[in-house]
Amino acid sequence: MNPIVIIPTYNEKENISQMLEKVMSLNPKFDVLVVDDNSPDMTGRLVKEKQSIYDRINLLENGEKNGLGTAYIAGFKWCLQRGYDYIFEMDCDFSHNPDDLVRLYAEVQKNNVDMVVGSRYIGNVVNVVNWPMSRVLLSYFASAYVRFFTGMNLADSTAGFVGYTKELLSIIDLDKIKFRGYAFQIEMKYTSFRLGYKISEIPIIFTDRTAGESKMSGGIIREALFGVIRLRFKKIKPKK
Repeated sequence: MNPIVIIPTYNEKENISQMLEKVMSLNPKFDVLVVDDNSPDMTGRLVKEKQSIYDRINLLENGEKNGLGTAYIAGFKWCLQRGYDYIFEMDCDFSHNPDDLVRLYAEVQKNNVDMVVGSRYIGNVVNVVNWPMSRVLLSYFASAYVRFFTGMNLADSTAGFVGYTKELLSIIDLDKIKFRGYAFQIEMKYTSFRLGYKISEIPIIFTDRTAGESKMSGGIIREALFGVIRLRFKKIKPKK
């Protein structure tokens, strides 16, 4: 079946229409699942307008705003129920270049890996545009912090541009994934690592959003900092 990309949204009216048009133009073709957390700016309505044009666009209205992890877990379950073989995740704000979906798909499909990560920091090169230096340093050293506590050899463990095989997502007990902010990204990678699946990184250029508002907050940062320590002691078993 065609690959699918999950795009979580909350108040993304400035970006969603353009993003959907761009993904629809890619070759090979990708289906899209927008998981919208009841955006008061009517993001969902804009998605429905695009659905009337493209039959590859799907919308899952996920109720109230419950965090990035909740949206992705709902999206993963939706995609698995429909038999998609390759499932990707990507931000709506164009910080992830949709053209790179093609590269991630080629990596996970052809190179016998179970997860592919679009990495900002491969080879100690920082591929980030328009972020203040304070945020670059926070993100870069967060990944070093995660490597220290978890033993994962990933340059960009907090990355949110990721592709999975159906086999990997099917073996992860998604109901046991507890983090809801950006620590969710770390937990998914660590779970895959502990289950023995192969993870690959390819370089991308990350560009800060130019429209809409960032969802980053102090609470999200605290969850990631202290959550990584708890992850180290989490018992991880494959789904039965």
